[in-house]
Amino acid sequence: MQKACAGRADIAEVQVLDVLQVSSALYRDVLSKGYFALVEDLPWLIEWGYDISDPPFRRRGPIDPWTRANALPVVRAIKRFRPTAIVCTHFLPAQLMASLLLRGFTDARTAVVTTDYDFQGLWLTGAFHALFVAREEGRVELTALGLPPDRIAATGIPISTQVNNAPPRDANDPPALLISAGATGGDYAVAVVRQTLHMRSPFTATVVCGRNDGLRQRIEQLVSTADNRYRVLGFTTEMPQLLRRADLFVGKPGGLSASECMAAGLPMVLVNPIPGQEVRNGDYLMEQGAAVRCNTAATIGWKIDEVLREPGRLKRMRAAAQSIGRPDAASDVLSGLLDGPSRPLVVTRAAQKTILAASEQRLVATDLTGPTSLVRLIDAAEGSTVALLRAEELADLQKRYATPNGGLVLRRDQAAVSFRWEERRVLRAMLRGDGALPVRVEGLSASFPILPG
Repeated sequence: MQKACAGRADIAEVQVLDVLQVSSALYRDVLSKGYFALVEDLPWLIEWGYDISDPPFRRRGPIDPWTRANALPVVRAIKRFRPTAIVCTHFLPAQLMASLLLRGFTDARTAVVTTDYDFQGLWLTGAFHALFVAREEGRVELTALGLPPDRIAATGIPISTQVNNAPPRDANDPPALLISAGATGGDYAVAVVRQTLHMRSPFTATVVCGRNDGLRQRIEQLVSTADNRYRVLGFTTEMPQLLRRADLFVGKPGGLSASECMAAGLPMVLVNPIPGQEVRNGDYLMEQGAAVRCNTAATIGWKIDEVLREPGRLKRMRAAAQSIGRPDAASDVLSGLLDGPSRPLVVTRAAQKTILAASEQRLVATDLTGPTSLVRLIDAAEGSTVALLRAEELADLQKRYATPNGGLVLRRDQAAVSFRWEERRVLRAMLRGDGALPVRVEGLSASFPILPG
């Protein structure tokens, strides 16, 4: 995202803020080290946690006190920098920004950018300017649940891209494997490399171990008698070039690494995915024909052999990867945010509750009728959706702000305290310092567009 910002003349300054790095050491360790400890020892718990947090707006209350306390350095940084736009690539800052928008602390255009192919409901918040998902199915899902189409875009996952300066490979060269050992993990990574030693197909392999020096030494010793077929690296800044030179990637289907592979047109052999998001990433990649998955370490060499030995298979997988690659995702996100609506979308808590209930009952927004159905408020000047609320909440607004032509003019000075949907906070976010905002009311029509002919 930072590199994409540098390519725009209308962006003067960019600051990158790691929310965890500015938090307390305890909070950081619980969320980062604790997560990876669970991945290693209790993967079933990671899957359970993913599943229970997947429904849209399952978490719709205020930020918990511990997270709020640890977010204070982030709030202070925003106050000092006074940004005009904020891009959130994790659900924690997305939730924080929703709170700040509703409290009137900032009016910065706020983008929520998901970093996995399968959308998880944990990323949904009560206020944002734009939500960018990785693929079209995620956009269809959210609009079917009632989120306004003008606030949701399927851009792909932002990644760093570089011009491919790698020299063209000789057609007679053996296939080149790129094995991501550092992300795969110690013993499992060694098992992956060991299995490639049993392959029948000719190949060369580059093994990237990251900053794990112990792992690098183990793998170097393992392949020491392999006739120079292997190149073992530690941490490297040359991953974009390595991706372009490889024929097949072997590793975990993390959202960013998978997106980098797809942008490079590089098929994947998936190993040891984290339950939840990585498993679902893998499902999508296999559905598109750009990947195969190995469920046991013992078959990795055999599965790679199957891909390499079947005539035309690698070529088909490469074409599939290229077809879903989105190398311009970062610039598309910036364009969508900076050229999009100036006012945030506010989703009232009652509307959030309705969306959650509809999802749990396997309904879409247009299935809902009566006082709990959903309606949108449209900025009459911009034409953008500024609020999603229940029909019963609209009745309250019409009593105060109705105009003779059937529209509404929301006014700050008429805002009374409402215990039903926190009207003051919602109005403050929509008005953004203006005294009044003319809006029109729009009910939800067909959940899916009607295609011609």
